[in-house]
Amino acid sequence: MKRLLSTGLNAGSDTVVEVVGGKGAWFELADGRKVLDGSNSAGVLGHAHPEMVETIRRAAEYPAVSEGWFFREREKAAEDLIDIAFAEEKDWVGAVRFGLSGSEINDLALSLAQAVTGRSAIATRERAYHGLTGLAREVTVQPQWHGGLSKMSGGVSLPARSADTRIIAAPTGSLWGERVRALEPEGQAEVEAKLAGTAAVIIDYSQGGIYHDAGWQDMVASATRNTQTLWIADEVITGGGRSGRWFAFQGGESRPDIVTMGKSLAGGIAPIGAVILSKEMVEKLDGAAWQAYSTFRGHPIAMAGVRAYLRVIKHDGLIERAAELAAIIAPRLVAIAERHPSVARVDGRGMHWTIELHGPHWKDWRADTTAVPVASRVSGRAFDNGVVIGTSGEETSLFLAPPLIVSDAEMNQILDVLDDALSVADEALA
Repeated sequence: MKRLLSTGLNAGSDTVVEVVGGKGAWFELADGRKVLDGSNSAGVLGHAHPEMVETIRRAAEYPAVSEGWFFREREKAAEDLIDIAFAEEKDWVGAVRFGLSGSEINDLALSLAQAVTGRSAIATRERAYHGLTGLAREVTVQPQWHGGLSKMSGGVSLPARSADTRIIAAPTGSLWGERVRALEPEGQAEVEAKLAGTAAVIIDYSQGGIYHDAGWQDMVASATRNTQTLWIADEVITGGGRSGRWFAFQGGESRPDIVTMGKSLAGGIAPIGAVILSKEMVEKLDGAAWQAYSTFRGHPIAMAGVRAYLRVIKHDGLIERAAELAAIIAPRLVAIAERHPSVARVDGRGMHWTIELHGPHWKDWRADTTAVPVASRVSGRAFDNGVVIGTSGEETSLFLAPPLIVSDAEMNQILDVLDDALSVADEALA
């Protein structure tokens, strides 16, 4: 009898691989093999980073203190986040509140926006994923992640949605190739029409394989100002270095009202989330108590992880390292795409990249079958050759998100293995 209910990112019914350890950019498996971790959004520092290991050893002696009690290390973690990650945003940044995960913190940010504005409708862009908790699920519009059930015998059972959720069209740009669009491109007038009366629009920078240019961000930001809508930048994946800068929103001239973070912020040693408010947002809360409490928010071990993570990113120059690696990855991926007729599109930023394949497109993808998607077959071939490449469970999408500590040789090995594995998709297309 199966005791653990689990979800695999690679669809299908292949035998589950057991991970027993890891070091640097490598996973260690129960069968003795080591495989390169080429796709791990939370593992920016890789595995068993010595500074993170020592941090958690020390933090194990901290008291079990809830969010309701003052804890100096929590205050210091907030100060470090502002002083280090937001060093270039001193005129913008106001205050920090920590959370348990990206999903939870996105729900918290959206709930706050509703309370501040007195509005209930919320908005996001097409193909967005913001989590599966509360309002975060309401603005998760990727068809394969909905919080419901996909029965292998056929059929999907979806949970009811309650929020008035507006969906704006995503930008159409790509490094190579073209993406399949569900919605036609929109100008500012069309975006403003959808945002009218909404509490907030939440925008991320990588989900669904969509990476925004500065112009599109600034257009949406202008639309929020004209409609008195709050703008939440979901930097759960991209914040903290993966985008090749501290934050993806820094690519544009505009600045959000709220930023959310998660995944890698505690260096992988504890679950984490953070909501960062602008100075203007903090002023809106003057004279009010934010009535949202959680026992484990800002947990002492997570706070120790946040402080250590920020130190490592800074003293090891990993923001600059992400930009250097991006300059290696981008031309290699274009060259690989040009060699493989199965590749439809490539796009990405920093150390997060998506490769989309020809075939049944995402809007037609079905999880209610035992058939193994072509992307999972490509990932399987790569895994057999010693590299983990992610799929997020989609029929035709692959993504790369290796640790920022990966060496040039390891990065080239990941790309070489991807190049070989795509022959599986070429054969399927033929």
